[in-house]
Amino acid sequence: MTERIVVVGAALLDGGRLLAARRSAPPELAGRWELPGGKVEAGEAPEVALVRELREELGVRTEPVERIPGEWPLKAPYVLQVWTARLLPGSDDPKPLQDHDELRWLAPAEIWDVPWLDQDVAAVREAATRLEAGTR
Repeated sequence: MTERIVVVGAALLDGGRLLAARRSAPPELAGRWELPGGKVEAGEAPEVALVRELREELGVRTEPVERIPGEWPLKAPYVLQVWTARLLPGSDDPKPLQDHDELRWLAPAEIWDVPWLDQDVAAVREAATRLEAGTR
């Protein structure tokens, strides 16, 4: 049995909005939108990986709030786990530093205005319910 590798995604919530990131690579994913994040390194806690990935990809300081229940299959052996997260006070605004060419803050009514990666849709749906409920 192949060991699974966890990819963490952030439902980064700020002021009633969700951050979406448009992929610039690899070519088969370019132009589609995702929740930012990345692979958990060996020996790294998922929450620590989330903070690290958001710093590397977006240049922001964040804290995880809660894990969204569930796990979504990606290309084997990867699985996606998603946490809601928030920007820490004094953090810079997110910028697309790695793997993305555009970021967009989406209000609840705009969540489905972008073409999400298929594997992110279920997680985005869960994040949207928290956004609409005002949960952080």
